[in-house]
Amino acid sequence: MSNLETISTLQGQAALITGASRGIGRGIAVQLARVGANLGINYAANHTAAEETRSACIGAAKSAGYDIKATICQGNIGCAADRQAIIDHIRSEHCRLDILVNNAGITSIGRADILEATEENFDALMAINLKGPFFLSQLAGKWMIDQRRQHGEIWSPKIINISSISAYTISTNRADYCMGKAALSMMTKLYAARLADDGIQVFEVCPGVIASDMTAPVKEKYDQMFAEGLAPMRRWGTPEDVGKSVTAIALNYLPYSTGETINVDGGFHFRRL
Repeated sequence: MSNLETISTLQGQAALITGASRGIGRGIAVQLARVGANLGINYAANHTAAEETRSACIGAAKSAGYDIKATICQGNIGCAADRQAIIDHIRSEHCRLDILVNNAGITSIGRADILEATEENFDALMAINLKGPFFLSQLAGKWMIDQRRQHGEIWSPKIINISSISAYTISTNRADYCMGKAALSMMTKLYAARLADDGIQVFEVCPGVIASDMTAPVKEKYDQMFAEGLAPMRRWGTPEDVGKSVTAIALNYLPYSTGETINVDGGFHFRRL
């Protein structure tokens, strides 16, 4: 198989998904399991939820005819030691890394107005939402380069960053979140350019309003906004929607693309009159 060909399975490949204990991360993990990927399921604090993700992934894989290996690795990606420990876990348990999904993130702490935002909360969010993915991608990218020298051009690893419509949509009570996601978009292009010669593709997947624990407190607000035409497709997005887009990238359905943004937002990004 050349690296320009699509594939129908990820059997034998290993994917690391950060922040995979619930929400979008779980949705991504389950969809990758459905096509046979072995999984490293990262979580920061909720071990029980991570176990639930693991069980869901194993069940989804079995229903599709795959017997996968799914392991759990705890770690805060905002911490350098934890990032290294996560990569070490994948090396030890899976011996390879084909797909890194930078999904872990938090929303603005306290959702303070931009004139009241604190430096402490700003730093805490940026550590997880931007610094973590940046330096985890650095560790993964170096390892992927080493692996590709062994595998040759038949191997096409991927780094996929989960961004947000907040990368270009202003919320003045979530300035740090918007800024972090906007920077993640630029990070995607930077890594895509740097790693292209090494055969490593880098993508940004940009979800819109997705039904998850993070958005549950504002469900009534967005129910009304969807009814009024927030997006051309008048429904909430789901973690499954995001997971399917990530899976399409992982299966090499975009073989001649890198640095691209895949919008999963029901058309929210359109400019309409």
